[in-house]
Amino acid sequence: MSANPNTNTNRIQEKMKSLRAEADTAIERAELAGARCKALEQEILGHQQERTSLSHKLSVLDTDLQKAEGDVHTLKSAKEETDKAVSQNDQYRRKIEMLEAELDAADKNLKETTEKLRQVDIRAEHFERQVAILEQDKDKLEKKYEESEAKYRKSKADLDALVLEMESI
Repeated sequence: MSANPNTNTNRIQEKMKSLRAEADTAIERAELAGARCKALEQEILGHQQERTSLSHKLSVLDTDLQKAEGDVHTLKSAKEETDKAVSQNDQYRRKIEMLEAELDAADKNLKETTEKLRQVDIRAEHFERQVAILEQDKDKLEKKYEESEAKYRKSKADLDALVLEMESI
């Protein structure tokens, strides 16, 4: 069995064409795969850069979060101090109101006492005038008494002298 050499050559040529077509297809596929590989490598590189960027952003956000937590703590402390100050201010306001009420009561009491004192002063002046009048009356009466007593002594002496004269007669 012998084969025709042309047929073999044709077969070989067809086989070669077929292999070349397969090789061309394989090369195309390899080039496509290479291009796809490069694209994927680029994509991976982009993802790595994005990951690095996101890691950096995360680090910055962590720092910002810590700062914000510190600010929150500071604000809470400030709020507590403000609340204490407001509470203390309310206490002072109530105390001031109480002291003002006491001051009003003291002012009223002072006015009443001042009015009573004024009335007492008026009465005291009235009594002082009466005492002065009574002292003048007393002085007049003492002077009259002294005059009367002097007249009485003189009259008694005159009477005693008269009694002596009458006894001697």
